[in-house]
Amino acid sequence: MLAGVCFDLDGTLLDTVPDIRVSLNRALSDCGFPEVSYAQTIAYVGNGARKLVERAAPQGDHDRLLSLFAEYYNGCDNALTRPYPGMAELLLALKARGVKLAVVTNKLQRSTERLMEKFFPGVFDFVGGDSGMFPVKPDPTLARYAALSLRIPMNRCAFVGDGETDVSTARNAGMVPVSVLWGYRTRAELEAAGAPLFAEDPTSLQKILWEM
Repeated sequence: MLAGVCFDLDGTLLDTVPDIRVSLNRALSDCGFPEVSYAQTIAYVGNGARKLVERAAPQGDHDRLLSLFAEYYNGCDNALTRPYPGMAELLLALKARGVKLAVVTNKLQRSTERLMEKFFPGVFDFVGGDSGMFPVKPDPTLARYAALSLRIPMNRCAFVGDGETDVSTARNAGMVPVSVLWGYRTRAELEAAGAPLFAEDPTSLQKILWEM
């Protein structure tokens, strides 16, 4: 029986790319680099802020770019970010069943906390981002720490995400990977990563989780 669900954030709970792109382009402009497009931003997200700036400006001063991006993104009002339709209702349905909920993301910790406070206040039992304490996904340490903190067995926990990184994280942590198709990666990319279960919308995701 399902005891807990770890959710990725970007492309799974929230469409965050518009605000990420604005903050990233401010940092790139400050450092004299060309701005990136929406499609490029989608391609670059998923492996944490440092990897994001490295991909956006391979020859840049990544420490400076990361510092500027963190400053701009942590300080933004997330006005362009939107929750995916149906996700709030799904989360409340899971809570009503007594399922523990965690966020496990490569997004900066402060940004993660601010987004949860704005869009899903009081919903998640554990909120974990990139705080520098653990390696980023697909390393399973943060996912395992979330499960341990919530006192749930790894094999009774689903890991829901939109990317290849999430599939690997789930497998590495001993959790059940579930891939959503409304995010930033295609079904073909997820299948190539070995994803076994796919949800086309929150209703189908709920059905998958209910059957675990």
